[in-house]
Amino acid sequence: MILNFDVFKQKNMIQTMRWFGPNDPVSLMDIRQAGCTGVISALHQIPVGEVWYEENILERINIIQADNEQFTPLTWDVVESLPVHEDIKKGLPSREKYIANYKESLKNLAKCGIKTVCYNFMPVLDWSRTNLNYQMPDGSLALRFVWEDFAIFDLYILKRPNAQNDYTEEVQVSAKKKFDSMAQAEIETLKNTALLGLPGSEEAFELDKFQGLLDNYKHIGDAELRQNLYYFIQQIAPTAQELGINLCIHPDDPPKPLLGLPRVVSTENDLAQLMEAYNHPANGITFCTGSLGVREDNNLPQIIRRFGNRIHFIHLRSTKREENPLNFHEADHLTGDVDMYAVIKELVLEENRRKQNGKSNFSIPMRPDHGHQMMDDLKKNTYPGYSAIGRLKGLAELRGLELGIIRSLEESSNN
Repeated sequence: MILNFDVFKQKNMIQTMRWFGPNDPVSLMDIRQAGCTGVISALHQIPVGEVWYEENILERINIIQADNEQFTPLTWDVVESLPVHEDIKKGLPSREKYIANYKESLKNLAKCGIKTVCYNFMPVLDWSRTNLNYQMPDGSLALRFVWEDFAIFDLYILKRPNAQNDYTEEVQVSAKKKFDSMAQAEIETLKNTALLGLPGSEEAFELDKFQGLLDNYKHIGDAELRQNLYYFIQQIAPTAQELGINLCIHPDDPPKPLLGLPRVVSTENDLAQLMEAYNHPANGITFCTGSLGVREDNNLPQIIRRFGNRIHFIHLRSTKREENPLNFHEADHLTGDVDMYAVIKELVLEENRRKQNGKSNFSIPMRPDHGHQMMDDLKKNTYPGYSAIGRLKGLAELRGLELGIIRSLEESSNN
């Protein structure tokens, strides 16, 4: 295919930021002034599994668009997330009720003009970290995951039955030694961090009830969870297809089993199996460079080339594997282990292919993910990973890189 690089002058990726609603300390004006035109939001106040009704959706749209006549317009571009009820993940008979509710929510979102819906299929926990305030060399704070600390929580705080089977003898010994030296305040902080609920929620799991949630998955392994995921997508994707909605699954974060729970959206092969389970673009991917990039065996540019037409939403962030590769922290957006140049170049080429294939909505929504807490935001309480200035810094870097790639491709095509 001969690529027409003139289209790059017309539009770039749609720049957005996540906004958790009226209680978010980052305001819509902050997002607007960062240069965004899109908002990524969800109705976190509605319990998981219940229907999102039109009036609830329109209320959020009206809040987002309230100042559009006076300032640069903002639109609600992507739902992140319309959460999947645990009964669906567990494959219980009651899943039919929650699948029906999910379809109803999709219909209501479509009526309100929202056509991209992100979700994940991680059992019990969403993303997991062990430190929300890891100090970087420049004094900013980042999110971090340390395998030894997670073992401390699992083995000596939660005391999960048979947890020792998931850790080497070396890790068990070092975790016990570190646990014995920890002050009670440190133990409490680690416990609260490990038990955090969904992003955007101020609620955390309670330790005395948490084991019961894990026990519900006692007889659900990798194969069973995959089948439950494929059943779910086979039930809802036809509805999404009919409505013109693009569903896009978020990869596991981190991309490996935790707490004895399987995770089945961690690798290129996992994505291939899911895409095949319902082979239509309505069944798509949220391409998160941080989640997938933690694993050295995930070739991110290759995944884009393979599944480009199934990528409906992009999270751009970089993680850095440490000396122990099971440990990682959130790096600056242009450093770490993610080759962001190669990633964005492939995304730019994918958008151009869409344009040449006649798609009018060829630009993909992207957001800078998990910025560092820095500068004046160090004095504020913000959702972990979602302070304003760190994401603004990341977006500025990503925007510049994208424009540089577009310009270089233009000039190469003209020579």
